[in-house]
Amino acid sequence: MKKQDVLKLSSMPLQSPTYPVGPYKFFERQYMIVRYRTDPAKIRKMLPEPLEPDGDIVSVQWLDLPDGEGFGAYSAVAQVIPCTFNGEKCNFLTQMYVDNCPPLAGGREIWGYPMKYGIAKLKTVGDTLTGELTYSGQAVAHGTMVYKHSGPTDLAEIESLLGRTQVTLKLIPDIDGTPAIAQLVGINFENIVVKGAWTGRARVELVDSVNCPLADLPVLEHVGGLHLVTDMTLPYGRVLHDYLG
Repeated sequence: MKKQDVLKLSSMPLQSPTYPVGPYKFFERQYMIVRYRTDPAKIRKMLPEPLEPDGDIVSVQWLDLPDGEGFGAYSAVAQVIPCTFNGEKCNFLTQMYVDNCPPLAGGREIWGYPMKYGIAKLKTVGDTLTGELTYSGQAVAHGTMVYKHSGPTDLAEIESLLGRTQVTLKLIPDIDGTPAIAQLVGINFENIVVKGAWTGRARVELVDSVNCPLADLPVLEHVGGLHLVTDMTLPYGRVLHDYLG
């Protein structure tokens, strides 16, 4: 294989790349976002500088992604901390768990999403939207929300929320173990179409787990839930801050 052929590859392995070239379109992408109040000191501990906390409300988000171009179908859970970067309101993704190899590998290698393997499920049971996360055979998170009780009045506000800059901490070691990449990465979804949006009461229960430490941001008070169905495009990101620069 010649050099130019190597450089055309989208990912490893060369015989069967794990994911294709982006951008990546998602259809019928469903969220359950449970917001809760937590310990401000623990938020500060989990935010890498120069990010600054933006309040004491964080969220655990369940995602059902039945149709992701290049990635297939998968589910995920993310823990999200609202923050600011140079005065801009952003969302820092501190943990993510997914159940499919292409988005896990691509998410880490391209954007620096903090993805590990976990089994996430989002489904409707009777009158309740339910989310579960299992890691290493242990149930570590359980979320519930009333099913489609009320919708927000301003869908443009929801689109703005989904378009807010996501921030990740991308860490990739060099061959000798020293940092090759240490960056804060900014990502903004595009072509956002909100097909459905509902608000309502929601709860989340987090279980202490050494390798899935969602409970390190403890639940002090439940704030509410947001249930969304969307189409959107995930483009490539940009470097916000280079720790090696």
